[in-house]
Amino acid sequence: MALTKGRPEEIRAVPVRHPGRWVGVAVIAVLVAMFAHAMLTNKQLHWDIVGEILRDPTILRGLGTTLELTALSMVIGIVGGILLAVLRLSHNPVLSGVAWVYIWVFRGTPVLVQLLVWNFLGAIFPKVSIGIPFGPTFHSWNYNDLVPLFAVALLGLGLNEAAYMSEIVRAGIQSVDEGQAEAASSLGLTHTQTLRRIVLPQAMRVIIPPAGNETISMLKTTSLVVVIALTDLTKAGQDIGSRTFQNIPELIAVSLWYLLVTSVLTIGQYYVERHFSRGSNRQLPDTPLQKLRKTLFSLRRQPVTAAGGAK
Repeated sequence: MALTKGRPEEIRAVPVRHPGRWVGVAVIAVLVAMFAHAMLTNKQLHWDIVGEILRDPTILRGLGTTLELTALSMVIGIVGGILLAVLRLSHNPVLSGVAWVYIWVFRGTPVLVQLLVWNFLGAIFPKVSIGIPFGPTFHSWNYNDLVPLFAVALLGLGLNEAAYMSEIVRAGIQSVDEGQAEAASSLGLTHTQTLRRIVLPQAMRVIIPPAGNETISMLKTTSLVVVIALTDLTKAGQDIGSRTFQNIPELIAVSLWYLLVTSVLTIGQYYVERHFSRGSNRQLPDTPLQKLRKTLFSLRRQPVTAAGGAK
């Protein structure tokens, strides 16, 4: 380090060069540009028709059914999953065994088969009645009247989801240190209070990421209701494609709607995860806007001098 008039010469910090990284970025940019050009200039894709299908009332009604099915099925799945996880962790062998059998059956058979079983259950039990067991019947209903197509879809999707959510909740509960429950017990809290106020809030940090993944998966799984002739987003697209013979634009429009809703759910999952990470992280992870600001600030930041201050 050379001395100038008794003071050390200023050192200009030079960032480490990454030429290979920039070459990779250039290659990816060229490939993305080629793909975008091929998609936008291909007349067979009929982007004008795609725009019309996106706003078609049939598609919008199907989208509403898909969102409704996703939300209600996840409510059934989460509530049922918590209940099954608590039963599975119970010291009572009967309750634990019943929960295990439920999870075994619903995870062991395809959800498509379960939807068909609920749809055709009326062939086995045409009447559903209430009354005294092995005794007189007070009232009875026709199965197909009592369980319409939408209820069939909810039963098939929600009860199947409860089996998967129970394992996620059980893993979250078991991730909490046993000392937390022991400390709560020493303070006089009951088992239910300990579970509700101490264990579950801490377990949410483990439960939220896979639960968010299950929600996004459920959004797409609802497309299976086409086998019971319920009109969701996919079925609505198929109906338009069959009527207009524009199958490719129909598939693009349906895919765009799924991508849009999935993106919204992904953003929501990020903020929910960030909310429940407050108990474990000293500093919350940055939001996408904060990350962008920091990146822009670092690009504009001036080099550091030898004295340690900004030049």
